[in-house]
Amino acid sequence: MAARRRKKRKRRSRLSPLQRLARGLYSTLVVISAIIVGLWLGYKAASRQPDMAEPPPAPNLPTMTDDPSTTDVDESQQQGLQRKDATWTFLLAAEDQVSGSTDTIMVCTYDTVNQKIGLVSVPRDTAVDREGWKYYKLNAAYSNGNFYDPPDGGIEQLKTAVSEIVGFPIDHYVLIDTSIFVEIVNAVGGVDFNVPVYMNYDAPDQDLHIHYSPGMQHLTGKQALEVVRCRNNSDGPGEYPDNVYPAYPDLDIGRTRTQQEMVKTIAKKVLSNPQKVGSYVELFSKYVQTDLTLGNLLWFVEPALKFDFDDLTTGTLPGDGGATYHGHSVYELDAEGSLALINQCINPYTTDITQDMVRMVQGD
Repeated sequence: MAARRRKKRKRRSRLSPLQRLARGLYSTLVVISAIIVGLWLGYKAASRQPDMAEPPPAPNLPTMTDDPSTTDVDESQQQGLQRKDATWTFLLAAEDQVSGSTDTIMVCTYDTVNQKIGLVSVPRDTAVDREGWKYYKLNAAYSNGNFYDPPDGGIEQLKTAVSEIVGFPIDHYVLIDTSIFVEIVNAVGGVDFNVPVYMNYDAPDQDLHIHYSPGMQHLTGKQALEVVRCRNNSDGPGEYPDNVYPAYPDLDIGRTRTQQEMVKTIAKKVLSNPQKVGSYVELFSKYVQTDLTLGNLLWFVEPALKFDFDDLTTGTLPGDGGATYHGHSVYELDAEGSLALINQCINPYTTDITQDMVRMVQGD
């Protein structure tokens, strides 16, 4: 018996170093695979598909009756407005650091089946007439709602006002503290960005100083925030604020275009650094308010990793920034052009949104 044991020990000792290494690697891979499977199962168990807002009734359709001969509307019309499969809509907004209004307002639609994302900016000065609330610019919806109906009245008021403009109820909101720009850009080592215009702005009352020449350059988080905030230059004749003039020839439309490009640039850089997911989650929880649950956010991880941000479709609702309404300078939407962009980029329905589904206030 002792001789047999000695033979077995000798046989084991005959394994070459390469064989022992292979055996160790195999054991390690088995353990790692088990961990990955466990994490994947945990992720699938925790993720929850987000809710969708109920669509409004289709406009101008006859009421259904028991007698099918009373209407010649086909079956698809009788069913009303239909959502595209697995397609969600979001309100993205950023609070102005000075006024408390929303400085950036965007509507995003994500078709997770066809991997299409549309992002449309709604100019902050867009004319609105919210009955009973007495404000006429869209960016006042947030601060007005917070004043009259805290703590969530502001974002709900803005969500409702934007929904009326685009013609469909918005599923979820994401309200961003712009400080996240600074930290998340720094977390990924900065971004390379093409600054579109000359920027030279000093606002002593805000301790704000923005100085950039046009062209591609590497930006830190603080610099990225300055670029997206810039609306005006202040090196005209006279003293501040009389020396201020628009930085963009197309006024706030140009700035919204820059904001869209910055969002796209940051998103691409974030997704190219998935190993920093822990930092992203921490920053998101610190600087973002949303009605999406953690499970909802986890649900979007899998489709988002497949999305190519070069395919992101963006636009800004067209209009006239020199209009007035009730004595206020406002941005009057071009109803026809805006409707075309909505249907092209962010319409979540299988049929077009029509003019009688939107509410676009015209100036005086």
